[in-house]
Amino acid sequence: MLVLITYDVNTETPAGKTRLRKVAKQCVNYGQGVQNSVFECFLDAGQSKMLLHKLEKIIDKETDSLRFYYLGNNYKSKVEHIGIKPSHDVNEPLIF
Repeated sequence: MLVLITYDVNTETPAGKTRLRKVAKQCVNYGQGVQNSVFECFLDAGQSKMLLHKLEKIIDKETDSLRFYYLGNNYKSKVEHIGIKPSHDVNEPLIF
């Protein structure tokens, strides 16, 4: 299923900057960045829970925000893209 992950990490301190890098690194491991602090990830239920758990351990719940939007398997009708930087469909083969 397609899961849209967004986060806002307070980077006013060195610890916040470290958390931001750690959150981004985890998200890159599971999906593709489509905007600053926004990732599209194709996950099954187990992967989604595991990633959520990893990210919860990184963020500071008093100053940071983390959101998971579950768009499911029929996501193509729910996503409309306008402008530059089109994403590629990770479920389709790449042909060069």
